[in-house]
Amino acid sequence: MVGINLPEMVALFEANPWLFYSGIVFFGLCVGSFLNVVAWRLPAMMERDWKIQCHEFLELGAPELSDETRTLSLSTPVSRCPQCGHKIRAWENIPVISYLLLRAKCSSCKSHISIQYPLVEAITGAVSLVVAWRFGVSMEMLAALVFSWILLALTLIDLKKTLLPDSLTLPLLWLGLLLALNNTFTDLTSSVIGAAAGYLVLWLVFHAFRLVTGKEGMGYGDFKLLAALGAWAGWQLLPQIILLSSVVGALIGIGLLVTGKNKRSQPIPFGPYLAVAGWIALLWGQDINRLYLGSIQ
Repeated sequence: MVGINLPEMVALFEANPWLFYSGIVFFGLCVGSFLNVVAWRLPAMMERDWKIQCHEFLELGAPELSDETRTLSLSTPVSRCPQCGHKIRAWENIPVISYLLLRAKCSSCKSHISIQYPLVEAITGAVSLVVAWRFGVSMEMLAALVFSWILLALTLIDLKKTLLPDSLTLPLLWLGLLLALNNTFTDLTSSVIGAAAGYLVLWLVFHAFRLVTGKEGMGYGDFKLLAALGAWAGWQLLPQIILLSSVVGALIGIGLLVTGKNKRSQPIPFGPYLAVAGWIALLWGQDINRLYLGSIQ
């Protein structure tokens, strides 16, 4: 087989946009399938590690863990049906298509398969397509894809566990700072200030809210996520991210309370709103700012 180097691949994609976009969608669907695994296994792995650390600190000996829990990782064991333990075969793991072919049921025990799996895959494919359309065949596109996928993983985990793992937010933060060395989305000065300001803004809000109410209004993961978004987009877009995420979060929160789907004392994860606002800001933030500034002149 004749190898294709990077410049030739770029030229091929630029000459055949349909090949580029279809390839991005297919790859996005596959990544979406992996994100479903990350959203379930990463919190379970963290809980296992916390339990082990707590037992070691309290000198209680090793905790009782099943063999599967002890060896759990993002790659092992192979995916199984949570009801009957049936190993998912290759043809049963094709993004979206397998869900339709199986009619949303396990091929072994016929238990229902959650709509979350094809929905996450489809959303990841769609988000990847939008990123590819926005940046074209470029390094910015590759970086924005990674940014988008990490935000999707954080959104899923926060919705399920009200948790934003450092193993995702901190690499996202450092990657944003490293990309700023090459002025990929913003310059290094704006990136560093954005990271610091993003963390401090929510840190100050957190402590002010605790002083007034005696309660904690958000978690430290939200601080780190906004710091990461500031590193990627620069401090200039932080007001836009904060405003958009706050408005959307407030509207959805009020809607959940009115419909009775969320109790007043039940925490509402803020990470997903930050993630959506940060994604919009990275792709169209500068355009939105120019439109706004032009409208007030």
